[in-house]
Amino acid sequence: MTDSFHHDVIVIGGGPAGSTVARYAAAGGADVLVIDGRDPIGTPLQCGELVPSNDEMRRLCPDVPDMDDLFKTPQSAVSRISTEMHLVPPSGNPLKFPFEGYVLNRVAHDEALVELAKENGAKYLVDSHVSRVEGETVYLRNGSSYTAKIIVGAGGHNDPLRRDFWDESSTKIPVKFVLMDGEFGDAVELHFGSMAPGGYAWMFPKSSGANIGLGIQRSFAKGRSLNKYAEDFISKYEGEVSFRGAGSLPMSGSIRTFVKGNYLLVGDSAGMVLPSNGAGITIAMIGGRIAGQVISENLQNGTALDEYEKRWKKQMGKVMRNSKRAFRFGSLMFRLPNWMLNALFNRLTKGIIWRAVTCRRMFWII
Repeated sequence: MTDSFHHDVIVIGGGPAGSTVARYAAAGGADVLVIDGRDPIGTPLQCGELVPSNDEMRRLCPDVPDMDDLFKTPQSAVSRISTEMHLVPPSGNPLKFPFEGYVLNRVAHDEALVELAKENGAKYLVDSHVSRVEGETVYLRNGSSYTAKIIVGAGGHNDPLRRDFWDESSTKIPVKFVLMDGEFGDAVELHFGSMAPGGYAWMFPKSSGANIGLGIQRSFAKGRSLNKYAEDFISKYEGEVSFRGAGSLPMSGSIRTFVKGNYLLVGDSAGMVLPSNGAGITIAMIGGRIAGQVISENLQNGTALDEYEKRWKKQMGKVMRNSKRAFRFGSLMFRLPNWMLNALFNRLTKGIIWRAVTCRRMFWII
């Protein structure tokens, strides 16, 4: 690090994307500071907490190397292992598929990622909110400022770099969810239809209780509020609510460019969510590893930062294209009345629907 900068790299946001950038950049010798407004990182909970197992990720994203090096989910962060996924139309009669997934304790999961980054030399500044970035300087609300050669925006859909330096819009799906006490079986459920117009609802069972919620496209909602949709769906399940949360998912897929000068975006701020199934945690970590490795190479030997975009497209381009296509198809399909949607969920279409959800071509001939 030169004397003219406080750090080689500043990462705004210490979630799965930011901590993974920090882990791999620091492992490559970079001086990395992660700044996050939360303390502890991982709170408050903002998602459904489901991730595929490493074996499922290998099937979902076959061009991504070294999954076991990237995903080191500790047992302490896994609330339940599920072996089946149910895709449920309005009739309630599910299509059932084998699927190995981990329903996380998300706070423990994100804390484990922070520890991995720290073990590799990254430093963290928590309970500190970034107000803006100008040039190579990151300004905090408390009046402090820090400089870095490279600045990474990993602060989600409200990331200051994305807000101030990128003008590409993304479709955002607002979500509401609860943690509910009780016993809900082993299968993870995705529900489609008028209960979650333009999106889907979910029930992900945990070791004790479940994460239950939904996301909608407001343009499909016919003036009805997200709160009302969430209340109606959640009320179908019996149990005491121990937590209520909300968030927002970018569902347009990854944006066109992640790099502008010495600024990089990663994770939700770069649209790294699979539109067809809402998967974001593992996808953000794939992007985070690529970004961290390229940053390290840039500082060591001058590798161009836009190599990050090239490697992303090589590893995730096909999956993201298929997922975007499936999302567009689904957005049309889910405008249909419930009775038609029920008819479309059948044994003949089962393979097509599963291919769409798992980001493969829906039809083998195209």
